[in-house]
Amino acid sequence: MQRRQFLANGAFGVGAVVVAPRVWRAAKHQGAVPGIGPYGSIEAAVPDANGLLLPEGFTSRVIATSDQAVGDTGYTWHVFPDGGATFATDDDGWIYVSNSEAVLPGTGGVSAVRFDSGGEITDAYRILGDTAINCAGGPTPWGTWLSCEEFDWHGNAAATAAFGSVAGRVYETDPTGVAEARVLPAMGLFQHEAAAVDPVHEVVYLTEDQADGRLYRYTPTSYPDLGSGTLEAAVIDGEQVSWVEVPDPSAADLPTKDQVPGATVFAGGEGIWYSEGTVVFTTKRDNRVHAIDTAAQTYRVIYDAEVAQGAALRGVDNITVEEGSGDLFVAEDGDDMQVVIITPEGEVAPFAQVTGHENSEITGPAFSPDGTRLYFSSQRGTDGNGITYEVTGPFRGAQVEDPDASTTTVVASLDAAASAGDGGDPPEEDPVSERDDGPPMALFGALAAGAVVAAGAALAARRNRSGGEGQSTEDPQRSGEPDSGTPDSGQTDPRETR
Repeated sequence: MQRRQFLANGAFGVGAVVVAPRVWRAAKHQGAVPGIGPYGSIEAAVPDANGLLLPEGFTSRVIATSDQAVGDTGYTWHVFPDGGATFATDDDGWIYVSNSEAVLPGTGGVSAVRFDSGGEITDAYRILGDTAINCAGGPTPWGTWLSCEEFDWHGNAAATAAFGSVAGRVYETDPTGVAEARVLPAMGLFQHEAAAVDPVHEVVYLTEDQADGRLYRYTPTSYPDLGSGTLEAAVIDGEQVSWVEVPDPSAADLPTKDQVPGATVFAGGEGIWYSEGTVVFTTKRDNRVHAIDTAAQTYRVIYDAEVAQGAALRGVDNITVEEGSGDLFVAEDGDDMQVVIITPEGEVAPFAQVTGHENSEITGPAFSPDGTRLYFSSQRGTDGNGITYEVTGPFRGAQVEDPDASTTTVVASLDAAASAGDGGDPPEEDPVSERDDGPPMALFGALAAGAVVAAGAALAARRNRSGGEGQSTEDPQRSGEPDSGTPDSGQTDPRETR
């Protein structure tokens, strides 16, 4: 969903539209059924030129490889590509953003690739730098990307000093590179994994990648400005979910996960996504997919590998939902290196497989705004260099936009916001060409300052493929192997628990 549309829909106010939750009709994990999926089996498929097994009618291309220039842009793609998302642009193209899970202090961040309306690469650039272990994150309905750091150095002063924080933070970033990134400490310092915005109830859900991690909910003081708010941890009793406030989100004296006695433990929180009244998230260590009805605050497991005998899905990790069909796409960490579909009917089936990458994982699944292309990465490829792919084909949720419809974009909305902020006319030039001189992150709050973001926004968010915002910096230099130079924390390195 584009920003002007978001603001306009928000003006309808709370209660304008009732959004029914995604059910995933095999609501209990006992109902998950292994199958061939909506596109047929890939068992007989032959690897294509890029080593991918795909259903008939689908093709792939490599759009970026770590330590190599992206297309003709001259920009060097980052190492260890992880979580990602896409956003529409004002020229009917789109931007794909990707985290870098580089583990050395200051070598993480986020990069972006820009495409024109025909899918050709036109630009690539850095939107966040000087961070570390940027794992996953999540798009916001107002067009920013929340990039999450995944580390926790409690009890290790040397590591804390090296990384600049006792634990991982969340950054709000700009996919165009116009606005400067900002850190959001009120969203908690812990071993962050991913984030999902519920625009109806105006909260953000957050996962924690620890063996004894928690699930969090963040309620901004002045939604959609995420600068201040209340952080809570989930307590699940049967099917009912309640929330208890975290006393100290800065985790100065005690890890965030240990501050709420009785908070429910989740075994390695991974990807999370909001779709039509449901937040769905994964836990890697027990190979489960969970769902929360955000209105009723009820909880259920919709997939459990131990129960769904014969199902292909193991090593559950990053996720995305194809909004047009409701198909949930789950990336595997290791196992068969597959992208697996869970349909709304509860059928579980491999969609794609990367061959020959035994020591890697699938990361960053995200659909182009029109739903015709799926992006994801093999984080470490065959030689430690990540590879980012694009798969094109007849996805059943693809939507063709009305050519006569208004198409406002992230870029155009930033122009409008800048104009509103200073009383002048919007700049005539594309701000992407002048990223270093762009407006500050404070504009993010101004973009929706007068809007009541409610169910009308959620309805439009069905077609949202939004992502993030950040600062334009030089690409940090790759420095050694992933674990080289990382301070000894006395804790498990998050990369080793993957």
